[in-house]
Amino acid sequence: MNLLDQPVGHLARDLPGATRVFHDYHIDFCCGGRATLRQALAEQGLGDDSPHAKALIEALAALPAQSHDERDWRQATPSELIDHILVRYHQVHRQQLSELLRLARRVEQVHGDKLDCPNGLADHLDTMRQEMESHMQKEEQILFPMLKRGLVDQAQGPIAVMRHEHDDHGAALERLMALTHDITTPKGACTTWRALYAGLRELRDDLMEHIHLENNILFEDRIAPSVGEVQHG
Repeated sequence: MNLLDQPVGHLARDLPGATRVFHDYHIDFCCGGRATLRQALAEQGLGDDSPHAKALIEALAALPAQSHDERDWRQATPSELIDHILVRYHQVHRQQLSELLRLARRVEQVHGDKLDCPNGLADHLDTMRQEMESHMQKEEQILFPMLKRGLVDQAQGPIAVMRHEHDDHGAALERLMALTHDITTPKGACTTWRALYAGLRELRDDLMEHIHLENNILFEDRIAPSVGEVQHG
């Protein structure tokens, strides 16, 4: 299998540990999951024969065929995966965003006059919180009950909307990274600032994994060609 010609989302889904590698190499496997690995590298201005690309391919090729530590969610029923998403991500995101918003407001209040202070982060997190709450409620009240009942045809429209909103969440993460210099904690940062950035890294990783599970597993085989997706075997 030529890894470069595979969609990034499929690699993240099919290779246990691939998401960790993609994090390390800054490859978007959730919102950008439909791009091939070659296309994802090209977006970074990297060719197939660049040292970075070769190291990435080697890291992916070295992954074990299966992991004993993580469940293979491809084998789960829609109901099992949905229940996992609700507990592991929806509940957790609500807790994360509430606490991160509190920490960000404190950091901006105390350190707002410093050049490396992420001024505007609290407002951005508040916007993310509102948008994600609206998104999660749509899934909980409309889409997920449809999928649990097997109403795939009726779910096509809601799935398309959720995918579009996932792209918006990806853009919000990019804005978060820009505000925090890639979540780089400055030297001499106080305890609150360090806790804020540790929490932001956790939110980023969790949100990317959350979107990956929905886009590349839960939704993937339930998208009709008329919605713009080609079903795969």
